[in-house]
Amino acid sequence: MSEIIHSDRAAEPVGLYPHARRVGNLLFLSGIGPRVKGQKVIPGVTLDAEGRVVDHDIEAQCHSVFANVRAVLEASGARWTDLVDVTVFLTDMQRDFATYNRLWAAYFAESPPCRTTVEIKSLPTPIAIELKCIAVLDAQ
Repeated sequence: MSEIIHSDRAAEPVGLYPHARRVGNLLFLSGIGPRVKGQKVIPGVTLDAEGRVVDHDIEAQCHSVFANVRAVLEASGARWTDLVDVTVFLTDMQRDFATYNRLWAAYFAESPPCRTTVEIKSLPTPIAIELKCIAVLDAQ
């Protein structure tokens, strides 16, 4: 049996899927990006007149995606330190990895989870980073 989790503080999913699903003491977060709840705004993204990305600020997007992940964790009764595995998708590894890695170290200084970082060509919305997370919750 599993429990579907929706956060009222994190940006809405862009498709038909929950923010997270709890199975036993495992919490699986859907891919979470840096969008702003209730808006189409993506922090740090500059679009041209046709809506194409012309620039992005990975630092702004990292702060936003980490805030969205934290909101989903809290809605699930979890803490930041409950994260055990994170897959990170970047659209420009060469440009963004150093900044993202520096911010990761600051956010996860206390208890870093396992991490895999991959570069992909694009994401479903004009974002430069997305996180897929697994957390372990205290058995209740």
